Amino acid sequence: MRRFMRWVLILGWILASVGPVAAQDGRTVYVLTVDGAITATINDYIARGIRLAEQNEAEAMVIRLNTPGGDLSSTTRIMERLENAKVPVIVYVWPRGGMAASAGTLILLAGHGAAMAPRTTIGAAHPVVSPGAEEAVSPEMMEKVVNVMAEHAALFAQRRGQAAVDWAQRAIRESATAGPEEALEMGVIDLIAADMDELLRGFDGRTVTLGDGTEVTFHTAGAALQDVPLSPIERLLQVLINPNVAFILLTIGVQAILIELSSPGGWVAGFVGVLCLALAAYALGVLPFNWLGLVLIGAAIVLFILDINAPTHGALTAAGTVTFIAGAMILFNAPLSPYGQISLPLVIVVGILTALFFAFVIAKALQAQKPRSVTGREGLVGRTGVAKSRLDPEGWVLAAGELWRAISEEGTVEEGEEVEVVRVEGFRLYVRRR
Repeated sequence: MRRFMRWVLILGWILASVGPVAAQDGRTVYVLTVDGAITATINDYIARGIRLAEQNEAEAMVIRLNTPGGDLSSTTRIMERLENAKVPVIVYVWPRGGMAASAGTLILLAGHGAAMAPRTTIGAAHPVVSPGAEEAVSPEMMEKVVNVMAEHAALFAQRRGQAAVDWAQRAIRESATAGPEEALEMGVIDLIAADMDELLRGFDGRTVTLGDGTEVTFHTAGAALQDVPLSPIERLLQVLINPNVAFILLTIGVQAILIELSSPGGWVAGFVGVLCLALAAYALGVLPFNWLGLVLIGAAIVLFILDINAPTHGALTAAGTVTFIAGAMILFNAPLSPYGQISLPLVIVVGILTALFFAFVIAKALQAQKPRSVTGREGLVGRTGVAKSRLDPEGWVLAAGELWRAISEEGTVEEGEEVEVVRVEGFRLYVRRR
């Protein structure tokens, strides 16, 4: 027992002596993780990470990058931020099997240090045009964009040698790619690291030059890691740029708005519809989309509205559903899009549910507008009802055992007064005081 207690005391003394050293050292490396398309949200995320690293005098900042590409405008802004950062930034293509393709390659070149995990890929950075916008971009304009990006990439690759410059230009002009070993041999990256510990040890003692000419030596071995996750808002904005999410939001928004139009007076359906359509509009502002698909979806919405206001026993709803599905498939059909593509099974399921939903709405509309004589126009006109709320001029009336939205044609009717039904239009009764 005494021997056990002695070892406990020795272990406690060791931990107590090591603890202050680690606490006094204070070397911290901030770690950001980008897993998905490069967007304006990722630009803001990286800008926030750089500010935090600078404010807390971090030893370095690591961007763990796994992306198929993304927005060129956001990419160039990220490159600018890395160039002007006052803390050295290491871009690390991670995890195993990941990639930093297209826009990700440009971000890798802009880092002060670059590394790749085994079995990762970089390259294929030739600019592409969104489907449906090909005619708006002439070959001359595309050539200009390629030339500018090739030169821009070459400028950032200069710190890594001529072989890296040549490869960077080929990645832009010819969509050249490279694995870790080839990239290391050309000097495009500084090392191959299987994990963060190996990465920090590999960069320890290396010297890099920041954008303002300041030389900084890494002291990263054994440094504490400080994760900087995406904020809830940033996560939400990244989720919204998924074509499947955008399609679902668009569908819910359209249906909610049409519910509001078919049964006005409430606010929940209208609010949900406007909110969903606003979020879908944000997604469409980021995602590459085809204008023809948007036109077809707009035509489908018109068909739905027409069938609600002038029911055709579901004929227009059926045509609208087919048009809506076709529009959705065309809307997000960009080949190899960094944002992914819409799921065909999802589109079919949502299309069927949309058809069933509007069939139900149309059935209700027909029932309300063409009821049987005991509850329809023939049965309601001339009947007596009771005002269940103040009609000034609009309110609620109980007639034929049902609660109706009613409008007084002759002044204000107080709650509890009897009224006579003059006529029925759609879902509303027109009444007058008895």
